[in-house]
Amino acid sequence: MKKQNVRTISLIVCTFTYLLIGAAVFDALESETEKKRWKALSAVENILISRYNISAEDFKVIETVIMKSEPHKAGQQWKFSGAFYYATTVLTTIGYGHSTPSTVSGKIFTMCYAAIGIPLGLVMFQSIGERVNRLSSVIVHAVKTSFNCKKAIASEVDLILVVTTLSSLTIAGGAAAFSKFEGWSYFDSVYYCFITLTTIGFGDMVALQKDNALNKKPEYVAFALIFILFGLAVVAASLNLLVLRFVTMNTEDEKRDEAQAIQAMQIAVKLDGDIITGNTDSVDERCYDRISVINPLTVCHNCPTKFDMTEAGNGCYIDTNYRYPLMDCEMTQLRSPAGFSGPANNGHHRTHDFETDDDGLIRPLRYDFHPSRGRASV
Repeated sequence: MKKQNVRTISLIVCTFTYLLIGAAVFDALESETEKKRWKALSAVENILISRYNISAEDFKVIETVIMKSEPHKAGQQWKFSGAFYYATTVLTTIGYGHSTPSTVSGKIFTMCYAAIGIPLGLVMFQSIGERVNRLSSVIVHAVKTSFNCKKAIASEVDLILVVTTLSSLTIAGGAAAFSKFEGWSYFDSVYYCFITLTTIGFGDMVALQKDNALNKKPEYVAFALIFILFGLAVVAASLNLLVLRFVTMNTEDEKRDEAQAIQAMQIAVKLDGDIITGNTDSVDERCYDRISVINPLTVCHNCPTKFDMTEAGNGCYIDTNYRYPLMDCEMTQLRSPAGFSGPANNGHHRTHDFETDDDGLIRPLRYDFHPSRGRASV
């Protein structure tokens, strides 16, 4: 099985296992509290109905009015400042749910706006994240150079540490500001910042939703929007280093498999309908070892029978200790070089002008391999 298939199956199994673990933990942490809150709310509801003699239908109307009026405490949600805030939550996929369009035309425009805006936002934040990582690498390089480090180039670990620190500082600073303006505890503010910058956006805690902040506190509105955009850029830098590294593994493995397949095809030769695969060592790039001449003045009848030596049997035979796998004795015919040996017209054997080494062996000759003819020739 391919490595990328194994990785994909492993990721699926790990993800579902992680979901099961998360469900079990949340069940243990939240289920009892949920029951207690529901009992408390039901008790308050019964007290109000009995004290003020309210029917169940009237109580539901009052409940609906309270819920629907909650967003209006921030001011007009669909004036320019509130609409800009809503558009930001759409483009960044945060989706608090604090305000939603109620008209058909508004819902249609939201879908069209999101279809174009979400890819645009992803590309923008990804580009900003790359620039942040580039700036971080320059800073790390300068710091390492000032300390005379042996390896001054910023590694992936260095960049991860930088963007993680920057993300932590962004959340910590934003939490302090929201704690002051919203009256939340610092822990709740940290929770809000994390849920916002990871684009989870539960909507249980939303900034700019009280004291008519959208209309009366423009500087706070500007801060909230800048915090969201800058924070998402920092998170994008982290994702660029962490998530995309794993995402591109499959692509790298596929390219590696393609390269190996191409390499395998290059060293595979089709010969008379059979595939013969050879090594690519420097020694094996030639389809011969050495050719030796044995008793060139007499006709040799000891030529290897597995070769068709009709053209090489005139007073010599060819050494068959070939190491290259392409030389399949059942399918090839090796022809001797012209003038190698053989009788002359006057009945005497010819002399040989081939260059020999110290052992009397002719130096290696390069043969041309002809698959269509099933033979190697000089």
